[in-house]
Amino acid sequence: MSYSIAATMRRLWAPLHELSCPLWLWRGLIATLRERGRKGSRESGAFLLGYRAAGRARIKRFIPYDDLDPHSLDTGIVHFDGRHYGVLWEHCRRDGLVVVADVHTHPSGAQQSDSDRAHPMIACAGHLALIVPRFAMPPVRQEEIGMYRYLGASRWHVVPPGQRTTFLHIGH
Repeated sequence: MSYSIAATMRRLWAPLHELSCPLWLWRGLIATLRERGRKGSRESGAFLLGYRAAGRARIKRFIPYDDLDPHSLDTGIVHFDGRHYGVLWEHCRRDGLVVVADVHTHPSGAQQSDSDRAHPMIACAGHLALIVPRFAMPPVRQEEIGMYRYLGASRWHVVPPGQRTTFLHIGH
């Protein structure tokens, strides 16, 4: 049996998170959301692709909504045309990944809008949705990011603010 000191230390000092993302990728995602949102003038968003195993998900890459649907941000709020999901599924098949979550920005807080609740980007129970406040303008604090799990039948579980740093791990 082989052991890794780094892996052992990580398990001891960092709990297993439900969703994780490398720091470099997270920084790139936030910068892209800010840029695509025209630095605070409109919402932007992305699908987060990665792997799922044992109830945990690891983000490996992201695809901005407007890379798939060039008009998804035109109105100032996210309106993704469902005809473009086929391109998303093709990316997933090609890269051997799945959509582990989606993320979009809001102008002020990170609460779900009525539209967010009624129209999940992926309407499958278990899907995770993140909302970044202030159009992803700095500073973006992890505990301020809205985190929601779709339960199906238009129901959602809200990750309480006190659990957000253990729900989402940004780092190694």
